[in-house]
Amino acid sequence: MDKNTLIGFLLIGIVLFAFSWFNKPTPEQLEAQRRYQDSIAQIELTKQAELQREDSKSTADNSFDSLPDSARDARLKSSFGVFAEAMTGTDDVTVLANDLIELHISNKGGRISYARLKDYTTYDDKPVILFEGKEASLDFTLVTATNRVLNTADLYFTPVKTQDPNQLVMRLNTGEGSSLDFIYTVKPDDYMVQFDIKGTGLNGVLAPSTTALDMVWRQKIRQQEQGIKYENRYTALYYKFLSDDVEQLSESKSEDKKVSGRLKWIAYKDKFFSTVMIADEGFESATFDSKMVEADGIVKEFKTTTAVPFDLRGNEATTFRYFFGPNSYPLLKSYDKGIASDQQLDLERLVPLGASVFRWVNQYFVIPMFDFLGKYIKSYGLIILLMTIIVKLILFPLTYKSYMSSAKMRVLRPQVEELNAKYPGQEKAVERQRATMELYSRAGASPMAGCIPMLLQMPILIALFMFFPSAIELRHQSFLWAHDLSTYDAIFSWNKYIPIITPYFGNHISLFCLLMTITNVIYTKYNMEMTNTGQQQMPGMKAMMYMMPLMFLVFFNQYASGLTYYYFISTLITIVQTLVFRYTINEDKLLAKLEANKKKPQKKSGFMKRLEEAQRMQQDQLKKQQDQKKKR
Repeated sequence: MDKNTLIGFLLIGIVLFAFSWFNKPTPEQLEAQRRYQDSIAQIELTKQAELQREDSKSTADNSFDSLPDSARDARLKSSFGVFAEAMTGTDDVTVLANDLIELHISNKGGRISYARLKDYTTYDDKPVILFEGKEASLDFTLVTATNRVLNTADLYFTPVKTQDPNQLVMRLNTGEGSSLDFIYTVKPDDYMVQFDIKGTGLNGVLAPSTTALDMVWRQKIRQQEQGIKYENRYTALYYKFLSDDVEQLSESKSEDKKVSGRLKWIAYKDKFFSTVMIADEGFESATFDSKMVEADGIVKEFKTTTAVPFDLRGNEATTFRYFFGPNSYPLLKSYDKGIASDQQLDLERLVPLGASVFRWVNQYFVIPMFDFLGKYIKSYGLIILLMTIIVKLILFPLTYKSYMSSAKMRVLRPQVEELNAKYPGQEKAVERQRATMELYSRAGASPMAGCIPMLLQMPILIALFMFFPSAIELRHQSFLWAHDLSTYDAIFSWNKYIPIITPYFGNHISLFCLLMTITNVIYTKYNMEMTNTGQQQMPGMKAMMYMMPLMFLVFFNQYASGLTYYYFISTLITIVQTLVFRYTINEDKLLAKLEANKKKPQKKSGFMKRLEEAQRMQQDQLKKQQDQKKKR
């Protein structure tokens, strides 16, 4: 082998080494890969558990029924070992409650099988029951020392009384001196429930490699509000990463998703109520499944497959917290009081207040104002009225500036029409536009001056659009003909399904929505007359302006009457403001001021210079096109 060949092989080796070095996975990528493999293994183990669970259930329920007690016990002992005693029992429940919630703990599975919120009722005055019976389940997979896979859902626990009347221990006996305890603790006047899993003497009972318990949590979300489709828009599965942000699955469609990061909590959220499971040590990588149902009083169905740490030696308990309660922003925010920022739960994110700037407006302006007025006024209809007036007063300078801009354009309308006559036709469109903009510039008027104040108002308007449908305080609060400001105020309803109309409009007509639409049509007509500057408009623009209020009628008909009531009052106040401006501002003096501005030396702004340059280039381009047409 000659020298050149050796050098060639050496260079190839260096290239391969460098390629391998620069393309090796980072620690973060290795960790993500490990989590992915763990999630795959977890899914496979869950499938195996389901198969063995069905086999175990069939064996316990059917094969031994016809045997004498002694023979049945012997067969159970042979098949399930120390878990034989837990394979049979009575499916009774134990009640655990405080002044706010009532829970039923089932012997079978040791799980919460019933959750009721005492201070709330549904839209048809029934108790708010988050779930009952088979509507929810929480199953943990147990791998025995003999490699048999069991599920806590098939095992019978024994309730054990403690000295604390607010605590209940559900014990799974696994032989002399060994057990698995599910410990539930409620506190007075609190929606939060402590849930601990603690093993005793499980060495030799469960597989020695056990460091975590696979968990499957299912729940069907009941319809609690009037209008199941509207409630569905606010029902979703939420989850929070450990020391990170809150995310959610789609509200508008069925979705399944795999998450590789560790999670702090998982929430099954309805419009106004939630069931949240919080893990102190965090959940492992999880698989989520959200299904649209909208049938038989069920809105959606959620499922989570994950794993939680478990100490086989029993030195430390696996600690959870359950939240069964309302989506009240002050309540959810209170759970982070006095807690370091990196350890906070951020449960208030369950209240959909909008993203970024819109949420800030709600957090630091709308909600404080709403809560302050609520301390002194009992009628939420009056509170919304006062909030509307306060918002209008704050936005008054912007509204006034917007009106003045349109007024300037209106008094210059005769001069604009003269320019239209001077430069008629499409061929002189660029010259006409240039002359018009020059007129506005010399007079001190700007078409954009009226748009900017409107844009500055948008954050508050959108924030209020997010706030009113999410405010649980409006729930079951009546005002005038509306019996519940958190849902639509139907004055006319029908039961027959009408294609296209029923899916989008609903089977009712909401009065506040109708009034909002009428006032918007009136305002649109008046505003178009007031803002007519004499310039040519796009064909069909006038009809489109009238179509917008009618589209709002379709869009808002199923929304909360508190929201449509706010828009109705807000538009009404806007009309009154516009009329006051119209009859208090002297337009002759305004025109004289604009004429005086024309005589002053004008310094063009950067925007006007760029606009004129763009118009000049457009005019040159148009001339070139016309010259080319003449040559042809």
